[in-house]
Amino acid sequence: MAHPNTLHGMATMTFFAADHEAAKKWYSELLGIAPYFEMPGYAEFRIGDYQHELGLIDSKYTPQGATAGPGGAIVYWHVEDVAATQAKLLSMGATAFEEITDRGHGFVTASVLDPFGNVLGIMFNPHYLEILAARSK
Repeated sequence: MAHPNTLHGMATMTFFAADHEAAKKWYSELLGIAPYFEMPGYAEFRIGDYQHELGLIDSKYTPQGATAGPGGAIVYWHVEDVAATQAKLLSMGATAFEEITDRGHGFVTASVLDPFGNVLGIMFNPHYLEILAARSK
């Protein structure tokens, strides 16, 4: 069936880590689950209400020409409590990248650098909750 949108939804978000095993352990602790799929240099988690995929890739597979350090895009994951989630991330060794910011209309964002240098965005998003509620009817 044809779909009018070019982008249908997030399929997999990937992070690179020089210490792939440490990244798997860190994200397993953060998410409270083990990867559902693994192969040498790659691990994948299914997370959240829509079972989006988060992939961890050994940085030796980083695409040629990729820059070191935080990139230009931030993916924000919906959380119930931005402050509590940020505190948990910081207690696990992440560092603040963007402090908690009230964007108005109920939207609140923050982001951290995980211990492997990736930007992890967190957000309270009322639209996310509206869509989730509408899909569960």
